Amino acid sequence: MHRPSPRAILEVLPHARLLELGRLHGVSATANPSKDTLVRLLSKLTRGEFRGLIEHLSDHELQTIARVLASPIVRESDPSREALLDALAGPQPHLRLVAEPPNAADSDPYRAPRARRGALRQVSRPASPTNQANQANQANAGETAEAKASRRADALMESTLWQAADKLRNNMDAAEYKHVVLGLIFLKFISDAFEAEKPKGAPRGKRSGFWVPAEARWPALAERAHFPEIGARVDAAMVALERSNPSLRDVLPKHYERPDLDKQRLGELIDLISTIGLGDPADRSRDVLGRVYEYFLTSFAAAEGKNGGQFYTPRSVVGLLVAMLAPYKGTVYDPACGSGGLFVQSERFIEEHGGRPGDIRIFGQESNPTTWRLAKMNLALRGIACDLGPEHADSFHRDLHPDLRADYVLANPPFNCRDWGRERLLDDPRWRYGLPPEKSANFAWVQHFIHHLGPRGLAGFVLANGALSSVTAGEGEIRRAIVEDDLIDCMVALPGKLFYSTQIPVSLWFLARDKRDRRFRARAGESLFIDARGLGTMIDRIHRELTEADIEQLTRTYHAWRGDKGAGAYADVPGFCRAVSIAEVRAHGHMLVPGHFVGTSAEEAAPAMSFVARFEPIACRLEAHLARARALEAEIRALLARLRR
Repeated sequence: MHRPSPRAILEVLPHARLLELGRLHGVSATANPSKDTLVRLLSKLTRGEFRGLIEHLSDHELQTIARVLASPIVRESDPSREALLDALAGPQPHLRLVAEPPNAADSDPYRAPRARRGALRQVSRPASPTNQANQANQANAGETAEAKASRRADALMESTLWQAADKLRNNMDAAEYKHVVLGLIFLKFISDAFEAEKPKGAPRGKRSGFWVPAEARWPALAERAHFPEIGARVDAAMVALERSNPSLRDVLPKHYERPDLDKQRLGELIDLISTIGLGDPADRSRDVLGRVYEYFLTSFAAAEGKNGGQFYTPRSVVGLLVAMLAPYKGTVYDPACGSGGLFVQSERFIEEHGGRPGDIRIFGQESNPTTWRLAKMNLALRGIACDLGPEHADSFHRDLHPDLRADYVLANPPFNCRDWGRERLLDDPRWRYGLPPEKSANFAWVQHFIHHLGPRGLAGFVLANGALSSVTAGEGEIRRAIVEDDLIDCMVALPGKLFYSTQIPVSLWFLARDKRDRRFRARAGESLFIDARGLGTMIDRIHRELTEADIEQLTRTYHAWRGDKGAGAYADVPGFCRAVSIAEVRAHGHMLVPGHFVGTSAEEAAPAMSFVARFEPIACRLEAHLARARALEAEIRALLARLRR
């Protein structure tokens, strides 16, 4: 069977997909390589490496490539994935069996003994992204079946979204088509949920709480996806949905009829989104909209010029924040709520621990209008009652909840925000611990959180590591005042590569307004420091994720120290966690770097092997290889001399 060239296959894939494949396969290029550059670099891979590369593609992508290149495989009724891979890249290279020379093992004193001389060794192909993913899966073997199913579902959705983005990438900017896709995802989600619950006899979906008019239901749109008026129909569906559900008024996108949106591509996009299942309870529980938004922010950050603060908080970090803070009952506040993922996880936490979602009241705020609408949509889909204000607004300059004193503050504010408008807030009452610096809003956020804490309030938030030790522009004095007021409950240093759109190292801060709160043990004058930089599992070459076991370990450590019922007894663990007095923090200049306090683990404290001891085995192996090279050189010279006679 004729196979297309690697270059022809790569040309079919969109630029964004090639960027991802290049990163995963370790292909180095410029900071923002063109599509031609990526095609040229990736097409130089060996046959085995190229096979490994396209194994990372979804079935839909493989079928699309085969169809575009008119491969004979598309004429089969239902080609399998293996058949598609074989047709495009050839069969998987077999392991070659090579007879070793009799003295090969003898010349290497560190080689494992063979069963017999002349045994056969396996030469495998280089590691591919698929092999790397398999290694990551083996490392995550302890995951629950639910977590594994969620990961598979996410991978399938992401591969589909690449195709969705590709439908519009030549028609509009990344920032625009992201919103087009998100609006359709929302419509599909709410329609599927409504249809799934309608047969039960409920006039409205029990979970979604919405009425979806006939003209807004997905099947009605999908049937006419390729009609010229499809853009107008989608806009009409959004209007009908808002009219039937006042809580969605002025939230849904209504820009599908505009002339510059290619209606043929829009129809193809609707066809593609029709393949994503969004109505099942499992799909609704995974914060699908938030994950979709995160995926688009991650993939198109460069194209959209987003800064480091405008991203969706990774689910493992959200899960850790919520589990450690444990918001069982009361008010929850997030003044930089993004797409609402922290709220979703808080509700889920309540349900998983036997409570009722109504046990918490949610207040939030978001300055980005598009993200504010997404949060409204995200929470509305789950029937979560919330007050995000009548519109988007900046929490510093237009606090929509000025009188709120929350039981819990959960937040992931923008990191190191420079132009936050300090000059208009010089006398603001929130700056109880000192005026924040002009070029960093980190301690403006911290004091905003403290300002909104109730008498027994607890706060958990993410902050860039610079805030742990910075002394510039008065930050050291603000941190000193917060420490001396005995607000620091726990500090957690997180591992790197957790976030999708920034590599800035971060920490979790947990503050307690009253450390004599009778819900826990009295711990006044004491703080817990945890160094979690060694935790997490790499899920691909550039992203790390905290596992369920990591989250449980960190949560149990904090709760045991805090005195939660059933958490067990707490003990310091060298290199991981340690309870510290204010006096000791004071002795460290009020710096809050966990590594300064937890010490080193037993393994780290063991005497390091000297350089000579470490180098000796390497030197022996090198000498053996050089000896073998000299022997081979002598054989080659003898052969050359024989040929010259």
